[in-house]
Amino acid sequence: MLGKTANGLFWMARYLERAENTARLIETGQRIALTRLGHSDEEWASVLKSAGVYAAFKADNESITKEGALDWMLRNRDNTSSIRSSIESARQNARLVRTAITGEVWEAVNATYMRTTDMLARKVAERDLPAVLRAIRQNTALVRGMINGTMMRNEIYDFPRIGTFLERADYTARIIDVKYYVLLPSVSAVGTPIDNVHWDSILRSVSASGGFRMQYGAGGGPADIVHFLILDRCMPRSLAFCAHELEGNLANLNASRSEPSIAQDKVRHLQEKYLSGDVATIFDYGLHEFVQAVLGELAELARQIEIDFRFHE
Repeated sequence: MLGKTANGLFWMARYLERAENTARLIETGQRIALTRLGHSDEEWASVLKSAGVYAAFKADNESITKEGALDWMLRNRDNTSSIRSSIESARQNARLVRTAITGEVWEAVNATYMRTTDMLARKVAERDLPAVLRAIRQNTALVRGMINGTMMRNEIYDFPRIGTFLERADYTARIIDVKYYVLLPSVSAVGTPIDNVHWDSILRSVSASGGFRMQYGAGGGPADIVHFLILDRCMPRSLAFCAHELEGNLANLNASRSEPSIAQDKVRHLQEKYLSGDVATIFDYGLHEFVQAVLGELAELARQIEIDFRFHE
C-alpha cells in the first residue's frame, strides 16, 4: 500500500475519534462544573489543558470564558482540534482514499460532515449543547460501525484501527488527567460525595459507568476507577485495551517480516513499563506524572508509525 493511502486511512479514523472525544470532554467539563460552588469561567482552563489546546486558545484570546472555550472546542477553525476542524479533516482524508474504503464508509463520513457543518454553522446555545454533542457521538459511531461492518480484514482495515486506538488511548489518558487540573478537589475533599461525583463524571465521559458498576458494584472507589480505565483489558477504552489492539494491528501489518517493527517495539515497551503493574505502582509514580509519561510514549509511537509506513513518501 502507498504511504499516502495509509496516511489517509490512519488520519481519517483518528480525526473522527478526536471529534467524538472532544465532545465527551466538553460533556465532562459541563458535569463537573455543575458540582463546584462558586465556579468561574476560568475553570474551563482545565478542560482546555486536558484537550491540549490551552496555549493556542490563550494566544488567540485575552481571557477564558465558558462561551469562548466552548466555541473554540466546538467550531473554531483556528483550532485544528475543534470538532468542526476534525470532522472536516476526516472527510478530506476519506476523499483522498475514496477508492480504498467502501461506499458505506464514505457515505457515513460524508453524512457526518454535512450534519456537523449544519449544527456548527453558528454558535451553539447552551440549551442545545447536549443534543449537539450527542448527535456528534452518534454520527462518529456510525462511521466506526460501517468500518467494522463493511471493510475487508486486511491492511486497509488495520490503518483506521491503529488511528482509532492511538487517538482513543490519548484521550483516555487526558480525561483521567482532568482530575489533576482545576477540577481536582482539595485534600480535605478527597473521598467526599463531590469527589465521587467527579470520578463518576470521568467514567461517564468514556461510556464506562455501566461497565464499572457491573465489575465493581456500588462500592468501587477511585483506585478501582483508575485500574478500570488504565489496566483493565476488557474495558474497550482503557489504555491497556487500546495498547493491546495497537499491538495486534501492527503485528498484522508486519506479518511478512521476521523481525518486529520499531513501532511494535514501542507498543511493547508501553505495555511492559506502564500497563503491566498495579494501581499502587501508578499512585506511587504519581497519577499526573504517569499520565504525562504515557502521553509522551503515545506521541513517540505516532511519529514512529509515520516513519515505519512512510506516510509522507
